[in-house]
Amino acid sequence: MKKILVVNGPNLNMLGIRETGVYGNENYDALCEKIKEKAESLGVEVECFQSNSEGGIIDKIQSVYGKADGIIINPGAYTHYSYAIHDCIKSVSIPTIEVHISNIHTREEFRHKSVTAPACVGQICGLGFKGYLLALEALCE
Repeated sequence: MKKILVVNGPNLNMLGIRETGVYGNENYDALCEKIKEKAESLGVEVECFQSNSEGGIIDKIQSVYGKADGIIINPGAYTHYSYAIHDCIKSVSIPTIEVHISNIHTREEFRHKSVTAPACVGQICGLGFKGYLLALEALCE
């Protein structure tokens, strides 16, 4: 059975509270439940993980080296400046897809550039929670 790690970065635990006009009204638990339901329908094992700490994210990614078949990551604000997460994704050589709930390319200028996306096989943004489900499907193909 394929194993997929879903990593969510800073402030994603505040979904449903933080900027609902941008991120929607559903909370983090609802996101994880949708991901788990999709994983079950695809016959894959999924683990959802969230950390507000860059080191926590890196430690988690490193912990699945040789154990996971894919990673879905929403690095949150770390998207725009964490070369450490970029290097970590590259070091584990696990196919990774970067996901963003909002369209980062239509928001503030500083959000337009992702330093983590070049370490990934793809990026999905602007499709809300559905982006995670599409990433899950892509990693299962």
